[in-house]
Amino acid sequence: MSLRWISTLCAVTSLLTVPSFAQDASNSDTYCNCSPVSLSKMFTSVAKKSIPGVVFIKVEGSDETSDEERNYMDPYSDDLFQRFFGTPTKPQRRQPQTSQGSGFFVSADGYIMTNAHVVAGASKITISFDGGKELEATLVGTDAPTDVAIIKVEGSNFPYLSLGNSDDMDIGEWVVAIGSPFQLEATLTVGVVSAKGRQNLQITDFEDFIQTDAAINPGNSGGPLLNLNGEVIGMNTAIVSKSGGYMGIGFAIPSNMAKSIMNQIIDKGAVTRGFLGVSLQPVDKDIADAFHLDKVEGALVSEVVKDSPADKAGIKQGDIIIEYDGAPVKTLGCFRNNISFTEPGSIIKLKVIRKGQVIPIDVKLGTSTESLAAAGVAVQKLGIEVQTLSPELRKQLGYSKGEEGIVITKVKPGSPAALAGIRPGFLILAINHKKVGTLAELDEAACMPDNRNRVLLLVKQGSITRFYSIKLS
Repeated sequence: MSLRWISTLCAVTSLLTVPSFAQDASNSDTYCNCSPVSLSKMFTSVAKKSIPGVVFIKVEGSDETSDEERNYMDPYSDDLFQRFFGTPTKPQRRQPQTSQGSGFFVSADGYIMTNAHVVAGASKITISFDGGKELEATLVGTDAPTDVAIIKVEGSNFPYLSLGNSDDMDIGEWVVAIGSPFQLEATLTVGVVSAKGRQNLQITDFEDFIQTDAAINPGNSGGPLLNLNGEVIGMNTAIVSKSGGYMGIGFAIPSNMAKSIMNQIIDKGAVTRGFLGVSLQPVDKDIADAFHLDKVEGALVSEVVKDSPADKAGIKQGDIIIEYDGAPVKTLGCFRNNISFTEPGSIIKLKVIRKGQVIPIDVKLGTSTESLAAAGVAVQKLGIEVQTLSPELRKQLGYSKGEEGIVITKVKPGSPAALAGIRPGFLILAINHKKVGTLAELDEAACMPDNRNRVLLLVKQGSITRFYSIKLS
């Protein structure tokens, strides 16, 4: 059985050995020799301070397709990321759904942070405190690309948790996870920061996860990951598991990322992102050798969206972006995150390598809504998100080296594409009998005058090729 990503974490583990030191809460650079009893008291202190601000979330869903079925080709396959709400049975379409998760207060006036997948499709949200008190909550807003959601209950003087600086956490530092695994409310577990900056896990669109070995299990999605000061440095989101339970590898959204999303949702009810308008692929050793680069880093521009900010600024296909606002572009994921979390309208300073020359380029970022427009009206009507088949995606999805086309990365629930049976991972080879290899070709072919109400897609899934006739709404 292969590994699978399972969304909804947090759980329980015993502390087997206790080192004779712990970080001094007053000075991140100094350490004190602490006895096991002293360290135990630090965990106890975090528990007393934090548990009152952590809640159990129960969600009654509408009769829409569940979140498990929304985003993945086969969410119950052993080798794909799985949304997991504590129920092992596959939900049925057109049936009310009940799911559970965790969350925590971020303000005294009732705002609660949790995972977007915990409250997806909710028609009723109920929170319960440690001790049994229940309140009904309303959804303020969600951001699926980061899996962050904010809900709210009416009232005041709620016990809230402070958000710490996730960038200050070092690998090896103690962390505490609190949540409701398997509906066991107020469960606390202990571990360390195993790694930082985990990306390319395909859990969310924007990834910079903290990895921890604190035990986390189904039911704890949305619960806090805390430092020994009782500050939230992450929100538990996913685990790697063969069984559906704890195997020592869990992931949390860093607090700095979650805080940025939270503020936008509370202030504006939605999230806006910077938009550059390029398709990128990572620079590996082969690419670096081909472009005669000294370092294996940067982001290779594989396509530039027509009339996008990148196109207007003069970025070209084949450029390698090596610097962003004075900082080196070490990974594609970090660069994408930087662009996404930069205020639209900001002017960023890039450096690119083009034909061996380093060229400075200033770009005024657009907004994420422009990315939809650039993808084309027809693509929006179909209800899909797409990108060109990069070498990385080709390897990941198992397509051969010579294959070309457009990969479907997301399918909107209830959209014409979803109703026709289109799933993420499908490779679009042609549309309306016209071969497509770029986003521009896709939209041009889809918008042919004589095909306004119906689109014919030729797609490939693994070794199977077939046509889909899709009626546009």
